[in-house]
Amino acid sequence: MEQEVLRHLIRNKLADGRLPQDSIPRLWGGAGNGEGCDACEEVITKTQFVMEGVSTTPGGVGIQFHVGCLHLWDSERQAPGRENTNTKLPKYGPGE
Repeated sequence: MEQEVLRHLIRNKLADGRLPQDSIPRLWGGAGNGEGCDACEEVITKTQFVMEGVSTTPGGVGIQFHVGCLHLWDSERQAPGRENTNTKLPKYGPGE
């Protein structure tokens, strides 16, 4: 799938709630096993890497992506001007 087509698909899924707009604080990955990518809807094969996580939305939505699709989703959800309806979590760390 071409990158601009995929970006458009991800934007639509973010807008209608099919993909979460919040962060995924923990991810894990491994070899694919025929899972469907939640971004591009294509199969993640055994020769590809699957990235899985649970969003911080209430109810914790489980999602899985190709590595490249994960990066595009993360970039699109944080894009300037993108409306985020989720409450930001407090940051903890040095200087905060």
